[in-house]
Amino acid sequence: MPESETFRIPKHRRHVPGARQQVGKALADWGVTEPLAGSVILLANELVTNAVAHCRIPYAQVEVKLTLHDAQLLLEVSDPDRLRLPRLRDSAPDDEGGRGLALVAALADAWGCRQDPYTKCVWAVFALTETEKALVPAAL
Repeated sequence: MPESETFRIPKHRRHVPGARQQVGKALADWGVTEPLAGSVILLANELVTNAVAHCRIPYAQVEVKLTLHDAQLLLEVSDPDRLRLPRLRDSAPDDEGGRGLALVAALADAWGCRQDPYTKCVWAVFALTETEKALVPAAL
């Protein structure tokens, strides 16, 4: 049976660190360690920051969902601005931003986005190595 953790934060930059901490706590509770935990926390931070920065729906909430099932970990970040899908772009060396999705593409085994009926979701999948699978309790 998969383990899952879902929470929501208000669409405001000051809540991004709290989301990062909640992701880290869920991973620690499941026994997910470095280097995978660091990658998941970093990408959760990037995706939540993108949702907070680019969602144009007032008073929105950003939902973060982690699912650990079999040999993979799924990170999903959703917001209600379903018509504004993110896109990977090339950033110049002196650009201050625009590298978040490139980081997601580099660190996740797969990623993408989808439009749900009332939200859009950006997701990233991480395959657990044999070592990581051995560290996660068998009950998960």
